[in-house]
Amino acid sequence: MTRIGILLSGRGSNFQAIAKNVASGSIPAEIAVVIGNRLEAEGLAAARERGLAALALPSKGLDREAYDRQLIAALAAHQVEWVILAGYMRILSAEFIRAFPQRILNIHPSLLPSFPGLDAQHQAFDYGVKISGCTVHFVDEHLDHGPIVTQAAVNVDPDDTAETLSAKILAEEHRIYSEALRRLFTEAWRIDGRRVLFTPSA
Repeated sequence: MTRIGILLSGRGSNFQAIAKNVASGSIPAEIAVVIGNRLEAEGLAAARERGLAALALPSKGLDREAYDRQLIAALAAHQVEWVILAGYMRILSAEFIRAFPQRILNIHPSLLPSFPGLDAQHQAFDYGVKISGCTVHFVDEHLDHGPIVTQAAVNVDPDDTAETLSAKILAEEHRIYSEALRRLFTEAWRIDGRRVLFTPSA
């Protein structure tokens, strides 16, 4: 069973969606640990309520490399194989990414490469796009850049606000993140350049 570690900074709604699907068996994995870089992260309380190992590892005041070394050690102590970012609001160091090659996933609330960075939903709404969405991607050493596993599109309706658009995108995030994990853990795949290719079953 694949052991996953989840990193979060806030409420962890994507973590909770993943945890529900792990518990139901639709994602064949075990959540080895949930780590939050903020003591007040609501996702940590949700993890403890589920009986999961939950660790607060405050990052405030630490430089990226020093903090990430602590993070690598904590994940290694829990024998984590894959790292899943679920609203984790720090940029990972190159050392961290090298520690988990092609084993770090993130979900971003836009159709990458459009609108990387913070507040992607508001960026898309303010730009006036007619279609937005979300992207599950591998994490590399560049911001919101790694090879794309899957995407989902949502229409931006005339009566949408940035907040209603965000809610529509979040619903799709909860769906496709779990689906991406299920496929990566059960199907053959490879990365060819920037493309994640799944091998059709015989």
